[in-house]
Amino acid sequence: MTVPTPVTPIDAAGADISDRLTGTTVELPAALIERIAASGTELLSDDTSRAEAGRDWWPLAIGWAALGSVPQRPAIVVRPTTTAQVSAVLSACNDAVVPVTPMAGRSGVCGGSIPVHGGVSLDLTGLDGVISVDETSLTADVRAGMFGPDLEAALGQVGPGYTLGHWPQSMDLSTLGGWLACRGAGQYSTRYGKIEDMVLGLEVVLADGRIVHTEGHGPRAATGPNLTQLFVGSEGTLGVITEARLRLHPLPPAQERRAFGFNTFAAGLEACRKILRRGATPAVLRLYDQTESERNFDQPDTNVLIVLDETDPALLAATLAVIDDECTADSGAHPLDLSLVERWLGHRNDVSALAPLWRAGIVVDTAEVSGPWAALPGLFDEVVASLKAIDGTLAASAHQSHAYTDGACLYFTFAGRGPEGDEEWREHYYRLAWDTVTDATLAHGAAISHHHGIGLNRSRFLPRALGSGFDVLVGLKETFDPVGILNPGKFGLPSPFGPSPWS
Repeated sequence: MTVPTPVTPIDAAGADISDRLTGTTVELPAALIERIAASGTELLSDDTSRAEAGRDWWPLAIGWAALGSVPQRPAIVVRPTTTAQVSAVLSACNDAVVPVTPMAGRSGVCGGSIPVHGGVSLDLTGLDGVISVDETSLTADVRAGMFGPDLEAALGQVGPGYTLGHWPQSMDLSTLGGWLACRGAGQYSTRYGKIEDMVLGLEVVLADGRIVHTEGHGPRAATGPNLTQLFVGSEGTLGVITEARLRLHPLPPAQERRAFGFNTFAAGLEACRKILRRGATPAVLRLYDQTESERNFDQPDTNVLIVLDETDPALLAATLAVIDDECTADSGAHPLDLSLVERWLGHRNDVSALAPLWRAGIVVDTAEVSGPWAALPGLFDEVVASLKAIDGTLAASAHQSHAYTDGACLYFTFAGRGPEGDEEWREHYYRLAWDTVTDATLAHGAAISHHHGIGLNRSRFLPRALGSGFDVLVGLKETFDPVGILNPGKFGLPSPFGPSPWS
């Protein structure tokens, strides 16, 4: 089993670690701990385990770690290895009205696995392994705690070799359950789809311990609402995903690449739109604005588009023919060296600079949103200009990273610096930058998240983003988790443990 990459080390140890979020926390009664232990589940209560479970890759939490703090520690960490143990833990916590925060690799960047009210952190990494593979139907049953590299390695060794096609930036430290819980996207999503396109059915444990199975009996169904998609993206607020049935693909036999430069970001977006409109779906179709083109590729005064596709040779040739046809001088494009694609491949999962930037007093984060093609040029212009107008901003930029027939994802990056040592300024700037991106996104009729999810950071925006649909979500929460123990403090949902400490 893969050992998850540690979240950035905390600049403190043991009793020196402090909790940054000061909302209501819940301690565990001794009877509950005894009941959980009786299930055979591993319990961890040492300082290191609790501190690690108290944060994820939310950049603000990484900044706090540099100061010796975590957002909030659980009372204990519980690590089940079977669905029955998950059921037993949830049933016990439900009876005792103790919050449970599901987690695994903790690769999320929105604070979704932070136990903001203490209680129990439910570590699902013990649910590991591929259960079965149906090579004829191209499906696999997989346990939710399996890490990405382990899953791809296991699938690659079956028969002639298979792949899920899901390659997120967090690949080395994220799990299948995390991908499903947050509706994640891999970097090859334009060909393979997002995780919600890859899942056929789920095994889910509800708050009271009931185990339910959803869909998965055929490629499509009309057996009422799709309950699988109800839990996908719910981030552990409606139930805990323990297994999934997934669609597979044979390992691709051929691959080719392209790179182009465009005079404007808008021209590059238009070329991407036309490529998708004609039915071509290259695995990678990533467009960078001038700032990111220079920073990532040493290509000034241009907007770099990198293309990579992998599939059957006949399909590959047809896809590249469409791309070459749309990326011509008439579209404002010019060819660039293919080594740029190799450069991206070599650095695509590198997040090593994040912690040093925060330690240097620089507030940095990324906000990925998605919208229809018609809205994207204006949204890009407004967000970048508005971020640059915030006092203290050092840089604001964007790239398009996941494209579809009807629209695409824009990935905004911002960085700011204020007075040295002024933590209040850093948090104020961070909130203001996120408000700026989100306000513009909603004003343009776009979605406030494409694949990072909501977590803690975006919870304050979700009621506005969903509008009257938010009341439906509240009703679902009351139905599936009437006591309110599952991942409280997230999504802006009502909680018996009080308001979220980050809202």
